Parts: sequence; C-alpha cells; structure tokens
Amino acid sequence: MREPFEQVVAAHGDVVWRVCRGLLPQHDAEDAWSETFLAALRAWDRFDGDRVRGWLVTIAHRKALDVLRASARTVNPEEGVPDSPVAAGGRDLDLWAALARLTAGQRAAVVHHHLAGLPFDEVAALTGSTPTAARKAASDGVRRLRTLLVLEDA
Repeated sequence: MREPFEQVVAAHGDVVWRVCRGLLPQHDAEDAWSETFLAALRAWDRFDGDRVRGWLVTIAHRKALDVLRASARTVNPEEGVPDSPVAAGGRDLDLWAALARLTAGQRAAVVHHHLAGLPFDEVAALTGSTPTAARKAASDGVRRLRTLLVLEDA
C-alpha cells in the first residue's frame, strides 16, 4: 500500500524546496514548491515507481524552468541597481545569491546533485546532458561558489 501523500510532502519537502530555491529567487521558489506538490498530488494515483524523491525533483526542476521561461518574457524594471555585486566590506555569504551568479548549467548541476542529492546520471537526464558533463558542471559550479563565498582574511 502506498504511503499517504502528506507523508511524501513531509519526507521530501525540504529537498524540493532546495531545488526550487537553488534555481529561483525566494518568492518564485515558494510558488514553484507549491506547484510541484500540486502537480505531484494530481499524479500521485498514477505514480507507480519507487524513486519518489527523483520524481519530485524532476517535477520541481520543470516547474522552476516554467517560472524562468515566464520571467524571461516579462520586463521587470530595476530601481537602485547596486554599484557592486558583492556586499560592502567583504564577500557575499548568501548561498542563494551566489548560486544565482553561476551559469544556468552549473547552477542546475550543483542544485540537483549537492542540494537534492541526485546521482549524476539523473542530473544529466534532467538537464539534457551527459553524466560526465553534469559532473564537470557541478565541479565548476562548486569551485566558483568557493570563490564567491570565501571569507576575507581578518
């Protein structure tokens, strides 16, 4: 017998949140998280696999792409654009902001492998690449994150 959907949300909600937040700004990530579980709930009776986590991450990835595509079609004027991409006096220690500064491929690979815990073959399937390319993108992304998140010497 399949577990109740509420238990699926409780067990995998954090992973889905990390995927959505890793790919999107917070306000969009909240919507994508909700949309992920709404879509999963609609399909729950038809889901016959045993890899619920991977299935939910796939849905979250697709919902995040939908949000990104929609935002690309919308012009949002910015007011008060900062002079510098990093906080005054030091490096930007906000993981979400640092993730946003990675290339799309690096960000997707880092989010899906390191934040969602998917193996590289599943990351490759989600991103339309090879496992080797996914591993390289994740490696390059982590290297870039280390550069962005390093504390300055005191």
